[in-house]
Amino acid sequence: MDDNNTNKRITDEEALAFHSEGKPGKIAIAPTKPLTTQRDLSLAYSPGVAVPCLRIEQDPRLAYEYTSKGNLVAVISNGTAVLGLGDIGALASKPVMEGKAVLFKRFADVDSIDLEVDTKDVEEFVNAVRYLSPSFGGVNLEDIRAPECFIIEQRLRELMDIPVFHDDQHGTAIIAAAGILNALHITGRDIKKSRMVINGAGAAGIACAELVKAMGMPHDNVILCDTKGVIYRGRVEGMNQWKSAHAAATEARTLEEAMTGADVFFGLSAKGAVSQEMVKKMGEKPIIFAMANPDPEITPEEVKEVRPDAIVATGRSDYPNQVNNVLGFPYIFRGALDVQASEINDQMKIAAAEAIAALAREDVPDEVDQAYSGRRLRYGPEYIIPAPFDPRLIVAVSSAVAKAAMDTGVARKPITDMKAYKNELSARLDPTSVSLQRIFDRVAENPQRVVFAEGEEEQTIRAAVLFKNAGYGTPILVGREDTVRATMAQIGLNDPGGIEVHNARLSTNNKKYTDFLYDRLNRKGLLYRDCQRQVNQDRNVFAACMVANGDADAMVTGLTRSFAVCFEDVTRVIDPQPGQLLFALAMVVAANRTVFIADTSVHELPSAEELADIATQTAAKARQLGHEPRVALLSFSNFGNPAREKAQRIREAVEVLDSRNVDFEYDGEMSADVALNAELHRLYPFCRLTGPANILIMPALHSANISYKLMQELSGASVIGPLLIGLQKPAQIVQMGANVSDIVNAAALAAYDAIR
Repeated sequence: MDDNNTNKRITDEEALAFHSEGKPGKIAIAPTKPLTTQRDLSLAYSPGVAVPCLRIEQDPRLAYEYTSKGNLVAVISNGTAVLGLGDIGALASKPVMEGKAVLFKRFADVDSIDLEVDTKDVEEFVNAVRYLSPSFGGVNLEDIRAPECFIIEQRLRELMDIPVFHDDQHGTAIIAAAGILNALHITGRDIKKSRMVINGAGAAGIACAELVKAMGMPHDNVILCDTKGVIYRGRVEGMNQWKSAHAAATEARTLEEAMTGADVFFGLSAKGAVSQEMVKKMGEKPIIFAMANPDPEITPEEVKEVRPDAIVATGRSDYPNQVNNVLGFPYIFRGALDVQASEINDQMKIAAAEAIAALAREDVPDEVDQAYSGRRLRYGPEYIIPAPFDPRLIVAVSSAVAKAAMDTGVARKPITDMKAYKNELSARLDPTSVSLQRIFDRVAENPQRVVFAEGEEEQTIRAAVLFKNAGYGTPILVGREDTVRATMAQIGLNDPGGIEVHNARLSTNNKKYTDFLYDRLNRKGLLYRDCQRQVNQDRNVFAACMVANGDADAMVTGLTRSFAVCFEDVTRVIDPQPGQLLFALAMVVAANRTVFIADTSVHELPSAEELADIATQTAAKARQLGHEPRVALLSFSNFGNPAREKAQRIREAVEVLDSRNVDFEYDGEMSADVALNAELHRLYPFCRLTGPANILIMPALHSANISYKLMQELSGASVIGPLLIGLQKPAQIVQMGANVSDIVNAAALAAYDAIR
């Protein structure tokens, strides 16, 4: 169900201001091609547009290749059953439909246009929509009252050759079905032997009944109720063909009678429809999905007072187990569009439900915890449905739907490489995935032993488990084994096996590492006992000694200590590569654009030679990560204007690069806007860059560090790093307070450096 709880925490003025400020509404059309010159316009419209038109006339399937059809969904309503508002009419429903379009884009990168059809007549509505197939890849029907919605969807499915999906029916049913799969699993029930009561015989209630039966629950084990009581065989009053299809052979005539001994209750009705007495009469460990919005049929608190053994779900975000349609419809359409499906069938709906259920059983990423005020979400009675902001949904659900479409023969463009498709899905919402995937694949093919220095921290332990489960190698945690195992049990992580725990004090290599460190530092003011103390007590030093002595391939640290402290610890043990400069590089990804920024953490005021070294090594790293380097050496000035002393080092760095005959594009000194905006290059026709720079060499540490952190916080950019470049042995330092994904990424990058 859509979340209405948030609406209670905002004022009318805030809501109106949100919708009116700037451009009114919530969506806009943006071109995907440049339209800056007359040639651009000629290609986009006349005469260039005639070419794809004629190709599509010859082969209609080419519309998916030459137009936006393959990624475009129509959100269509007549406003007769707007959630929580009722029959408010087509025009008044437009803000809701725009909101639906925004959710499609936000969660699955599906473009969407809302269409409000101003009629309550079924035939008029069907005739208005049926001719839209050439325009869209799919139709999402929304907020249409029952029983008209059943007729409309069925007719349009018959008349249109693209998926038609009424989300109020099937979206709710799919998410609820996913929750039921897990609730049955937790309570040890078999869906084929369980008894369910559904209160509410509207669009969502009937769709839920149809789906659970398709998943294996026997017909007579599902009792459907409406305002007149149980829908039983032989009932005449208040019936229609959709209710009749679910009439059960039962002696029960009231909701209370139906719920006696029932295993599962689905509420899609109204506030207060269920009493505590009804809940008391349910079977052992009852499963109660009270999904009426904005107020459930019975609150979780009321249920727990009389049945503490119950598993409860609602449609609200302020309770655990929210049944939220946004978990389904964006990703269902994403999968259907990507295989050019002709419909969304029951098998695709079941595949979506099963994928959502399976995802709830996995460890939850930090991003999700942070979206929910840091509340730890773990599979169990209060977490049977994934959180809506789980970034893994797009991969899990969309790929499952696409596969089901192929398996059932409704896919007109089958996917040949499912692994590559999953990578593409991940990249739609997490742009860093594209750059990292090649590295992760290489590491999975060549597993490494990576030391996680802060081995007793919960974040580190979870990262180590993910690293192991992903097949990247053997994680080595530095810490006390009893503490590590206790933390793992406390946070509900299953030990995958193969994780090593090394206690520095008790390690059999303790003396070897102390001798090694003493040989390095005895002429730098340290006595043997000083080295012994560092090996015993400093986890970064111990981890670095493991790597330096070949007992591990790489290390990662930084979660609980500043970069400067960790850097000093690591470089006490590991030297720079001969002929290489040691520095830090941030990889910033925003709006599908990657920019490398250096040096962010080591050299406070690099010389011209050092700037040239940083540029050369960063270019090599960018190439390694799949980017063709275009280097801009930044300043406040552009090519000597204004000519200031502070920019002299940057000019000299360009001269140094000139003398080295490097094999990548570079230029400077230039300002950041000129570097990043190729249109501004026309002001400087002598500029050597053939496009926007993707490597920014900063004049000093403070400007580099400030820049990437500003981009991270203000623009929501994803940042990988800062990456340590130029060490003789692989080590990476994450930002203090990094999340689990950051730690895993750093560990994989360190492992990749070890392979190289």
